[in-house]
Amino acid sequence: MSQEERIALVTGATAGIGLHTAIGLVRAGFRVIITGRDGTRLQQARRTIVEQAGADAVETARADFSILDEVRTLADTVLSRHQRLDLLVNNAGMITPRFRLSEEGYELTFAVNHLAPFLLTNLLLDRLRASAPSRIVTVASRAHRGARLDLDVPGGLTGPVGWSPLNAYGRSKLCNILFTRTLARRLEGSQVVAACLHPGVVATAIGDRAGSVAGFGWRLIKPLLITPEKGARTSLFLATVDDPAPFHGGYVVCRSLQRPDRTALDDDLAERLWSLSARLVGL
Repeated sequence: MSQEERIALVTGATAGIGLHTAIGLVRAGFRVIITGRDGTRLQQARRTIVEQAGADAVETARADFSILDEVRTLADTVLSRHQRLDLLVNNAGMITPRFRLSEEGYELTFAVNHLAPFLLTNLLLDRLRASAPSRIVTVASRAHRGARLDLDVPGGLTGPVGWSPLNAYGRSKLCNILFTRTLARRLEGSQVVAACLHPGVVATAIGDRAGSVAGFGWRLIKPLLITPEKGARTSLFLATVDDPAPFHGGYVVCRSLQRPDRTALDDDLAERLWSLSARLVGL
């Protein structure tokens, strides 16, 4: 990367993996923009990052990823503040215990975990290209394994068909991998590297909202899981590794490329998902 001040955007950075990713990036010399939907928590996170990283190179930008207009506003804010963008970390994610719709009427987990980063990345893509060499790191999950997408069923992704908290989450994480692989193909030769990762099974609050049964189980095993600080290590590795090219389009676990579930390798499905996503977000 350039020796100029490097700019990074980390979504969902008020707690958990995102917060520790931001701390690590500031320590690595980046100026970091952190996002979250709650202004008070954003300011608290900023103070924590400054205190733990020992530097004041942190900005905040509020955005609720369940509202696509707020994603568009976030992109406009980033573009107006900075003439370069070296790194985008698509970290924000959620599980909801009951079926809910986003502002635009899409299933909420799909909207927040896939449509929002899909839109944000595309809106920032020209700036990332102009800033190359640059990187796009998307936090996926091993939860994608066994997930299925049926794009031919009305409401199969955006409605209640086959919905449960964990099914919806797994589908959204499968979308993250399919998106990354399609994005990487579109970025060939641009010096913009796109990769995704499984951070490990991390003791964050996300599983607390996985419904009564799954949420209870999550709380029981939570003390045995890795810390958010450890969960941020793979994101930080992809953000800072000297040569990211071998990871372009890849799915990374513990700093190593791994083969995702075979559905995540379906190029036709990935292209169809891209087309559908572009239509849903108005690109």
